Amino acid sequence: MIQRYRASAGIMLAPAVTLIGIFILLPMLLTVWLSFQDWSTQTPFSSAGFIGLDNFREIFGVSSVGRDFKAALANTAVYTALSVILILPLSVAFGLMVYQRDVAGGTALRTVLFATYMVPMIAVALVWSKLYSPSEGPLNQMLGLIGIGPQPFLSSPRSALISIVFLNVWQQVGYFTVLAIAGLTQIPGSLYEAAKLDGANRFEQFRFITLPLMRRTLLFSAVIAIINAVQVFEPVALITQGGPVGSTNVLTYHIRRVGIERAQGGLGSAMAVMLMLSLIVVVCALFAFANRKNDE
Repeated sequence: MIQRYRASAGIMLAPAVTLIGIFILLPMLLTVWLSFQDWSTQTPFSSAGFIGLDNFREIFGVSSVGRDFKAALANTAVYTALSVILILPLSVAFGLMVYQRDVAGGTALRTVLFATYMVPMIAVALVWSKLYSPSEGPLNQMLGLIGIGPQPFLSSPRSALISIVFLNVWQQVGYFTVLAIAGLTQIPGSLYEAAKLDGANRFEQFRFITLPLMRRTLLFSAVIAIINAVQVFEPVALITQGGPVGSTNVLTYHIRRVGIERAQGGLGSAMAVMLMLSLIVVVCALFAFANRKNDE
């Protein structure tokens, strides 16, 4: 009986496993292999020549290739950190507002938040590029009404990356609000009733009940937010093209520029491998930190 069950389960899983292997695992293995090769994207794979760790030495070296890679990696880290720091608190706050029925406008807020996530990132990037326009942009026009001059949102190296972060937060916060609401629904209402009987106010209920019991949800949200932020591409490609002065040159856009535009497939693959390894290290460290907190 057990063997028949395992056989039927294997048959049902085979199509999904096959597709994952073809479209995910195989490209990953090919990228790792190419990272050790001297290969141009304008030539077939058969022309690739093994050069060992030379690609990795070059991207971490002192040449222009290394400087550009390390700058793109730093931009990606800053973009990811700011996105997660903004998205998680906002999703919890919006989740509480939507979940609590006694808050006015909860239904309208739920609709607006969910609608933002349904809009494709390409459309979001194009709309926000107009919002950030220095002359006819609505944001600068509203600032002008209160006596603040036009701000160089996308044309200044100091504000361009932060402006892209706000765009990402606006588009992503609706999805993470859904996750926060899902976590809130798992908290028994009896805990809040008992806390009220003990004289706990709303802040104390949030600190000692809501946050501890939403720890797993917040961990999952943080991991997904990090993965999404690391993969940012459309806003940079459509709005800033990595500028000004490389301030928004994130790693995914830089990999495309090196691997496709410059046809340096080996270098681009090495950068992609380092991005994947960095992501694995960060996620593993996050899980280790969460497990340590649970043990305490």
